[in-house]
Amino acid sequence: MLRLVAYPSRVPAETLKDIYEFTREEARQWMVRHDFSPVHAARLWNYLYLELAENFDAMPELPARVRAALNAELRVGVLSTAVETDSSDGFTRKYLLELTDGERIETVLMRFTGRVTACISSQVGCAMGCVFCATGQMGYTRHLTTGEIVAQAVHISRVLHQLGGTADTGHHRLRNVVFMGMGEPLHNYDAVIKATEILRDPNGLALGAERITVSTVGVVPGILRLARENHPVHLAVSLHAATQAERAALVPAAKKWTLDELMAACRTYSETTGRRIFYEWTLIEGQNDTPEHARAVGRLLTGLPAQVNLIPLNPTSGYDGAPTRGEAAKRFQKILADEFSLPSTVRQRRGIDIAAGCGQLAAESA
Repeated sequence: MLRLVAYPSRVPAETLKDIYEFTREEARQWMVRHDFSPVHAARLWNYLYLELAENFDAMPELPARVRAALNAELRVGVLSTAVETDSSDGFTRKYLLELTDGERIETVLMRFTGRVTACISSQVGCAMGCVFCATGQMGYTRHLTTGEIVAQAVHISRVLHQLGGTADTGHHRLRNVVFMGMGEPLHNYDAVIKATEILRDPNGLALGAERITVSTVGVVPGILRLARENHPVHLAVSLHAATQAERAALVPAAKKWTLDELMAACRTYSETTGRRIFYEWTLIEGQNDTPEHARAVGRLLTGLPAQVNLIPLNPTSGYDGAPTRGEAAKRFQKILADEFSLPSTVRQRRGIDIAAGCGQLAAESA
């Protein structure tokens, strides 16, 4: 028997729950609770993640009564673009996206040969206070919701679709997501992990778990929880120094979770999951880029399944360090390989001319 329900007129969007908060199963349950056929959940999901619809009225295959119910209770949490900048090389595009409460976050589209990567944020600001990071310099405001995290990946997918091709074919498809934007992902653990599950849904954006990387400055409880729950995404740990004193000077969180505690957690993670960790090392000229530093890294990581990502510093106005020059970076990398058999990469510097480093555009636009 058809049950007729009167839905109220539309209310301000910011008071409604964001549909991007839902897993596909939660969307199905919502339909069932409202006495709609579960088949509508599959259609809704296709509109959201394959056709990249920006509102429920742009979903004509859903019955009018379903759209009315959706509009009464939910919203499609599309993020508006406050500032958009393109790098001179054409490979990097940075977005300052505005949230419903007026806060702003950064999302970066990076093109590499054969792949497209989105660098997305997990918080407004960051509480970790890393001295060389623009986001750390601005302080912490709040966590992002799962929907606000997912919406960033959808935003990049929509951009790629507009640039040419379709959302799910060729090099126009979003292939990789790295949680290396504003914020500390493991400080916002529940929202981030649920977002990765939504991004991995095979009927949606369908990102492979091996193409999602969650980066942490060293939040030990989060690393141990990742190990215990065995989420199949990659883990990257921002190391930056190989002694407790040097690390604490760069990464204040090291005063709470010491280097010894961090490395113990990393060993537990690798032993429990069987996966290697990507250790990130920001190369700062004259501070942590000498041969002695390279050998300290090698000794620290000996016996662990590891890869080192060497990242020349992105200069910020709040820190007077300079990026390591090319020859020093190559020497550092050679020591890791020749003396410790540690694989490493020197990350390509992308978008320097558009302040593509974490938090830089938000800081400049504040």
